[in-house]
Amino acid sequence: MENSGRHARRRYIPRWPVALGAGLVALLTVVGLLTYAAQRGDREDGVAATIPATPEPPPTLEQPPVTADWPRWGVTHTQYSADNEDTAAAGRAKELFSRVPMLQNQHIMGWGAGNPEPSPGKYDFRDLDRRVKLMAATKAQPVLTLCCAPDWMKGGAEGRTAWSKIEVAPRREHFDDFAALAVTVAKRYPTVTHYMVWNEFKGFWDDAHNAWNAEAYTDLYNRVYDALKAVNPKIQVGGPYIPIDSHVSTSDGSALKGPWGVIDRRSLEGVEYWLKHKKGADFVVIDGSSATNDQGVVPDEFTALGKFSAVTSWLRQKSGALPIWWAEWYVAPDSVDWNETRRTAVQAAAMIEFARGGVATALYWNPQTRRGGECPGCMWSAGSGDEMPMAGLLSGFTRWFPAEARLIQVEVSDPRVRVLAVENQMIMVNTAGTDVTVTVDGKPFDLTPYAVTWSDRGR
Repeated sequence: MENSGRHARRRYIPRWPVALGAGLVALLTVVGLLTYAAQRGDREDGVAATIPATPEPPPTLEQPPVTADWPRWGVTHTQYSADNEDTAAAGRAKELFSRVPMLQNQHIMGWGAGNPEPSPGKYDFRDLDRRVKLMAATKAQPVLTLCCAPDWMKGGAEGRTAWSKIEVAPRREHFDDFAALAVTVAKRYPTVTHYMVWNEFKGFWDDAHNAWNAEAYTDLYNRVYDALKAVNPKIQVGGPYIPIDSHVSTSDGSALKGPWGVIDRRSLEGVEYWLKHKKGADFVVIDGSSATNDQGVVPDEFTALGKFSAVTSWLRQKSGALPIWWAEWYVAPDSVDWNETRRTAVQAAAMIEFARGGVATALYWNPQTRRGGECPGCMWSAGSGDEMPMAGLLSGFTRWFPAEARLIQVEVSDPRVRVLAVENQMIMVNTAGTDVTVTVDGKPFDLTPYAVTWSDRGR
């Protein structure tokens, strides 16, 4: 199963079998059989599913905790999470989630969850049950991402799962089947009331037009939206979950630009099409990186974060002030060589940018590994469960800077230090690679390079 959050736009080429006959009749016979098999989805590729003989009953789930404000901050579970750790490490990892109730998101297929419907009407929710129970047990406000699609919905074989094709979208004739699967999921987990539809427009790239196929995605979205609202009108549904790419130099640039680069017009056109043609939406979902596709972070990793606020402002204006969700956010190319202190400083500065920009939700893609080796940006050390800096950032921001927090402007003597403050607490980030002595809110602080420092503002 796939673990990566950011990936190149893959252009899927079906691998149809090729047969050579001794004569024209034999060749036509083979072609006819292959065409029939392809239409039925009978290709023998992928892993055979093990479908439980007796359907598992829905799990008993604790209700999400009651919070005064929407938490805003959260995490997406990926291939490995707390439920994949040994007992001791799992306990410590679960404590990181539960000490402050935050948002937790899980995909219904992939990233830790197996194929939920390997054959039409035949379900296997064992993995998804385990993740949803983990979220409930750790006091989450649960979110589910309705991605990805079983193989038989996208031309593959019934009862088999080809994980190499996880990014293939369902065929149009199966859009209603995917919506029906969303209904089955919603009925199975009634405590989950927030759904994101699909992920990064996977499978919706149109090579012929060098653009996103927003029309097809919106058709899928609308069918899922109507289906979920019929289950429970209180269910919250959002899209389009499209990647907002940016560049330094491109022939596909838009008018939305800054020192951090220029936004790809194709991403914005996809959003605008969805906004115009959607049946409805409770929030807008996008994702992206502060790094450009062609030259990484420009002009530096902290100035580049301005992209997040610029895109959020554009979305709010275009959507009529719908809540804005960043389903994934990244602050560096995968190849960057930063130590954990510097990485944490950039991540903290990004979260400050989201809070100042009024983002309703920002979900952190946790790149957790199972065990062994370094894990840059992870919430805990694989195998031990020992806390890493990102866990503290998520807990602290969730506690002090929920969606409705009233931010307070404080005086800062050095612009290299970024500060976010509420009545009783503030966080400071030294964006310099040197020691900085600064006065913040009338108090002196000596900050080491890339220091992230919390301070009580109580009078």
